[in-house]
Amino acid sequence: LTPQFPMSPEDAYKLFSNLLWDVERREIFEFETIYFFPVEERKKLRQKGSLALTMTGSQSEMGVFNDSTNNGFDSDSNEYLSRVNEHLAYRYEVVKKVGKGSFGVVMKCYDHKQKEYIAVKILKNKARLYEQGLVEAKLIRHLNDHDREDKKNIIRRLDQCLFRKHLLITFEMLSVNLYEFIKMNNFNGFSLNLIKRFAIQILISLYFLSEHNIVHCDLKPENILLRKINKSGIKIIDFGSGCFDNEKIYTYIQSRFYRAPEIVLGIAYNGAIDMWSFGCILYELYIGYPLFPGEDEKEHMALMMEVKGIPPRSVLARSSRRKVFFDEDYNPIITPNSRGRVRVPGSKNLHTLMQCSDRDFVDFIDKCIEWKPEKRLTPENAFSHNFISKAVNELKCLRKPDSATQQQE
Repeated sequence: LTPQFPMSPEDAYKLFSNLLWDVERREIFEFETIYFFPVEERKKLRQKGSLALTMTGSQSEMGVFNDSTNNGFDSDSNEYLSRVNEHLAYRYEVVKKVGKGSFGVVMKCYDHKQKEYIAVKILKNKARLYEQGLVEAKLIRHLNDHDREDKKNIIRRLDQCLFRKHLLITFEMLSVNLYEFIKMNNFNGFSLNLIKRFAIQILISLYFLSEHNIVHCDLKPENILLRKINKSGIKIIDFGSGCFDNEKIYTYIQSRFYRAPEIVLGIAYNGAIDMWSFGCILYELYIGYPLFPGEDEKEHMALMMEVKGIPPRSVLARSSRRKVFFDEDYNPIITPNSRGRVRVPGSKNLHTLMQCSDRDFVDFIDKCIEWKPEKRLTPENAFSHNFISKAVNELKCLRKPDSATQQQE
């Protein structure tokens, strides 16, 4: 007979005792309700002879039983060894892996309590990542609480729990990220009409973050997801590096291609770093590849100077890392990259690089990647820029169901 979920842990123990791993025989009673248990999967393992009841899991699937691997549930790098069809917290059924990073993994799961597919972020079994995960959950909960109508294009956090020493944070299930979307388009870039839809939505999110004094700290195409594969609606995800402006935790943040100069130079930062990343993202959406694809931080600085010239002295004077990139006279230390290429400051400009007929678009990006954070476009004044104001009016006139503006109305 097919077991009828949900059930009490006592009933689950009676029904599945011969399928439980040793740790589960104790663990199952820590849960008030059992919404799911992989009965058929465990029966298959037992038939194969790989359901080892004398340890947490089978050696072939779960790793050797010892303290360093968290009873066999963790890899050597403290990542949870998720397995398709298995359970997480006796509620979520693992479907497939959809993401991976230094934080851990993201799995698509079926929530047997709410009867829907969701994304489960499983953080590595490390104290630092656990604390970071709590901050992320707190930030997103704060944003969600102040966006009840879901109009600010921020991912919805659903729940969180601690399971086998790993923090699990559950989110709504979205579609592909913008990097994957660019890749699907063979890195050719997108039309300005589509980019305008994306830009307005990202700007709505950045303005919302600025209102709540939150800095994302890792804005990049991989952290912007399509809501649905055939629609232009998007949402921003992954606040794992984020912080409230007055509660900064880290000094060296952001993925390198999208990293603002104040982070590279060791200058106090604020939400202006997200606007720098925004400008880099818009360029990549149009061209198809990154604006500053440095192989290391030195080439990254050289690439920025190649397009923007040497940073003003007022910026460099505040830098705690100036000597890494500049000599005593504030002249850049020019070094070739691993392929022997030398980048010359001021030798390129955005107009030439982009070959774009919309000068407002080029100007908008140029104002996002301003050396001086205090002179960089803010989310608020960005709405008044010709590129955005025209885009908003154009999209209102289109009156299409998939209009980015309709998400604001």
